[in-house]
Amino acid sequence: MSAQSEDQGGSARHPRGRLRELAILIGTFAISFVAFSFWYGSWSFGLGFVLLILVHELGHVFEAKRQGLHVTLPTFIPFFGAFVMVRHAGIAPWRSALVSLAGPLAGGIGAAVAWALGSAHGSNLLVELAYFGFLLNAFNLLPIGFLDGGTIVRSIPATWRRPRIRYENGVPVEASAPERERAVQIAVFYGLLAIALIAGLLATRYSVRF
Repeated sequence: MSAQSEDQGGSARHPRGRLRELAILIGTFAISFVAFSFWYGSWSFGLGFVLLILVHELGHVFEAKRQGLHVTLPTFIPFFGAFVMVRHAGIAPWRSALVSLAGPLAGGIGAAVAWALGSAHGSNLLVELAYFGFLLNAFNLLPIGFLDGGTIVRSIPATWRRPRIRYENGVPVEASAPERERAVQIAVFYGLLAIALIAGLLATRYSVRF
């Protein structure tokens, strides 16, 4: 459930590499769908849960692409989640934080949509999916190691201290004062997103049948 760094270029720039990534995405998605369906005893829940994971990962992909970074398509790991590889070595820490924030943000929106549709149509399945979607994305914001939250929290002091560097053709040519305003913005957005996900989690908690 995270965007992993990739220091070296990947094969995804080549059409064959992208096709291989697409095949991996489809294959691992199908395996995870079957695994979660058996685990929860419901193919519809299994499909919905894996789709929510996909929405989370696509958030990372879209933000990385928006920044012009090299990013792979998602790869699913049954009973764990999924990940994408992003080549962001050398970029400002706050940019890495934006890529990491985009996953839980997209996942939270996906859970909110499931909650809204479930409430409007009286679908307990969709409300349950919303609960687990909020839970999954809130958990992913924990400031721990490989989770998105770990990357985000590490980026805040790094952005606070790190001089702003201007590059020309990949070569650093100028350094200026640290981007402390960016650090504050990342911290505030991180806190607000965590609060929103926890609020959604609590709001859907009593609709879930354990």
